[in-house]
Amino acid sequence: MTEPTLPLEASLESPDLPMDPALARDRRYMQAALDEARLAEAAGEVPVGAVVVWNDTIIARGHNLPIRSVDPSAHAEMQALRAAARVIGNYRMPECELYVTLEPCVMCSGAILHARIRHVVFGATDPKTGAAGSVLNLFGEAQLNHQTTIAGGVMADECSRMLKDFFGGRRRAQKAAQKAEQEAAQDAGASDAPACAHCAHCDTGATTASTDTDPSQSPDA
Repeated sequence: MTEPTLPLEASLESPDLPMDPALARDRRYMQAALDEARLAEAAGEVPVGAVVVWNDTIIARGHNLPIRSVDPSAHAEMQALRAAARVIGNYRMPECELYVTLEPCVMCSGAILHARIRHVVFGATDPKTGAAGSVLNLFGEAQLNHQTTIAGGVMADECSRMLKDFFGGRRRAQKAAQKAEQEAAQDAGASDAPACAHCAHCDTGATTASTDTDPSQSPDA
């Protein structure tokens, strides 16, 4: 796995230094992948987006759709690879590059290798399921019959922030829903019970108590 390019990227974005043309190219295509990730977020999916580039042209785009499509394989990379294969007319794409906002998982890495994608650029690392160096590195297996080069860390801050904001918003929404349910349950319980515990005794038992009690036992007697 190529070391994340964040330090280099940050230095090249200095006002005093021109941006490296290769990095500028990577950022342009990663921005397109981020646009796809926003479409996933708008659909209620985890915001991950991908694009496939051939001859310096984006030929296919994809974003996460496993929830809406009820398909566990509908990751952004898979969507983009399927679309690209239809454009090219071949499932093998050795001249293509794939840009994705999140490090590919095992499933997507396997599909990338089977498609013989030449080069992959990803944004944020995935410490839980990343298969391009974080958890394991399928692209570093020398015995495989195809080698795909990898570059990570392009626009990592933007890609990570989108994911963090999404999951943060989801957690806040879940907490708000739980709080609303608890308050509704408390309100329902309060409506079924007397306003205070003493009122039931006073309203329903006072007359009985006054007739059953010996007046001589009253403090006022």
